[in-house]
Amino acid sequence: MNPRQNEILQIVNDRKRVQVTELSELIGVSGVTIRQDLNFLEQEGYLKRVHGAAMALQSDDIESRLEVRFDIKQALANKAADLVKANETVLIEGGSANALLARTLAERGDVTIITPSAYIAHLIRNTSANIILLGGVYQHQGESLVGPLTKLCIENIHFSTAFLGVDGFHQDTGFTSRDMMRAEIASTILAKSRRNIILTDSSKFGQIYPSTIGHTNQISILLTDNRLPESDLNYLQSHGVEVILG
Repeated sequence: MNPRQNEILQIVNDRKRVQVTELSELIGVSGVTIRQDLNFLEQEGYLKRVHGAAMALQSDDIESRLEVRFDIKQALANKAADLVKANETVLIEGGSANALLARTLAERGDVTIITPSAYIAHLIRNTSANIILLGGVYQHQGESLVGPLTKLCIENIHFSTAFLGVDGFHQDTGFTSRDMMRAEIASTILAKSRRNIILTDSSKFGQIYPSTIGHTNQISILLTDNRLPESDLNYLQSHGVEVILG
């Protein structure tokens, strides 16, 4: 993503919906250039094109997020499932790629899945998997459970591996989330010091959101696609994170 495209994305995310003509005036380039940039940004999964305009993704709506880069996320989910042994107990925090992982594991039927995501629990309800849904305050759009009760549940339940979703990563901030309460839950999970795996596609790299998730050295494994920037790959490996490219 070049600086102009980054500026376009920032405007769209701030305003939620922006006309192509308005972007052309704000950025100072032709409508043709703006459309080319928007096509690229949509292809990469950063925003949604509509007639004559661009819209920010409803990033807390998992159904919408599942549609973006679906094939990549499913491939990552399949690879992540290979890291889970039979009869293992795993905690799956949330996010679209992790929802696909939960479905893949649940279809195997040999794993206990703990989650604070009501969406994930509902997605795998008709499988033979053992499912433990944590309590807490229900977030309607993201269908996640958060707050002090969720933290207490995590602190008093046992698992060997945790899979977490993120909204962004930058070397200056580490992994970040757009939701402060979900970031707090993720940090509580990391503090358990189990095998902590970040499962995300590479579009999140270079993005910064308000709430930091734990510390980079608390991450055991990053599983992402092969478009991860090399500088981020080197940075993470230098901080003890094993990087697996799907």
